[in-house]
Amino acid sequence: MDELPLEQVRTLLAVVDEGTFDAAAAALHVTPSAVSQRVKALEQRTGRVLLMRTKPVRATESGEVVIRFARQLARLERDARDELGMAAGLGPVRLPMAVNADSLATWFLPALTRVPQDPPICFELHREDEGHTTALLREGQVMAAVTSQPEPVAGCTVRPLGRARYLPVANPDFAARHLAGPVERDLREAPAIVFDRRDLLQDVFVRSLTGDPDATASAVRHQVPTSEGFCDAVVAGLGWGLVPESQAGPLVRSGALAVIVPGRPLDVPLYWQQWKLDSPALSAVAAVIAEAAAGALRRP
Repeated sequence: MDELPLEQVRTLLAVVDEGTFDAAAAALHVTPSAVSQRVKALEQRTGRVLLMRTKPVRATESGEVVIRFARQLARLERDARDELGMAAGLGPVRLPMAVNADSLATWFLPALTRVPQDPPICFELHREDEGHTTALLREGQVMAAVTSQPEPVAGCTVRPLGRARYLPVANPDFAARHLAGPVERDLREAPAIVFDRRDLLQDVFVRSLTGDPDATASAVRHQVPTSEGFCDAVVAGLGWGLVPESQAGPLVRSGALAVIVPGRPLDVPLYWQQWKLDSPALSAVAAVIAEAAAGALRRP
C-alpha cells in the first residue's frame, strides 16, 4: 500500500459520521453501492477490516486510524482554504474537544471566551471523565482533550496543565452522623456521591488514606452526573464526596460544608492532548487553555 485514496478515505468518514451506508450515500450524493464499493476497496488496500457492519456502523481499531487521518486531512484542507482566502461560505471553523465535567464547571468555559474569533470558531464540547477523554482522541471524534493521561495518543502532542485539587467534604450534620469514628473506617461505610459508574475518585481517596490497595468507598453510592449537582448533593447531605477546591472552598468557609480529613486533599494531574497539526485555530485554543489552567490549577 503506497497511498490512501482520498475519495475512499472521505467515504469511510461519511459512513462513520452518518451511521449507515445509505445515509452516507445521501450525504455524498452517490449510490449506496458506490459507498460500499469504496469502503471494500479501502479495506482491501489496507488489508484490514475498517468497519463493523452494525447499526449504526462502528470503526474498528484499524478504522479509527483512518478516520483520524480523514478528520486531520479535512482540518488541514480547511486551514489551507483559509490562508488562500477560499473559505468564504464554508461556515465557522469546527473544533471538537473532550473535557471533564469539573473543568467545564470551573475554569474551562471562561477560558474559551478569550479565544480570538477571527475566523469564527464553533466549539463542540464532549463531556467525558478525564480518565477516558483520550478514547475520543484515539477514535478521531475530537481534535483535543483535557485528560489525566500523560502518555500521548498516537499522532498527538501532550503538555501538562496543572493539578486539579479536590477536597474531601461533607455536610456538617452528615459528618456528625456518619463520620464520627475513625475516618478510615467510616469512609468505607458512609454513603458517597459519585459522578457515574466510572467515577473512582472516592475509591482512590480511600485507598490513599488507608494504604489498602483494595479499599473502596461505601457500596451506597448516589450517582449525580453533573459537577454542580454533585456539589449540591454533598451540601444537601446525601453523602460525602471529593469536590473541586474552587467549588468547595467558599462552602467550607460559609459552614455549608466541612472538610472531613483536614490536610489530605487529592490532586489529579491534568494534561492537554491535541492532534499534531499546524492549525491556527487549534494553536490559538491551546495557548488560551494553557494560560487559563496556569491561573486556575496548581502547578504541575
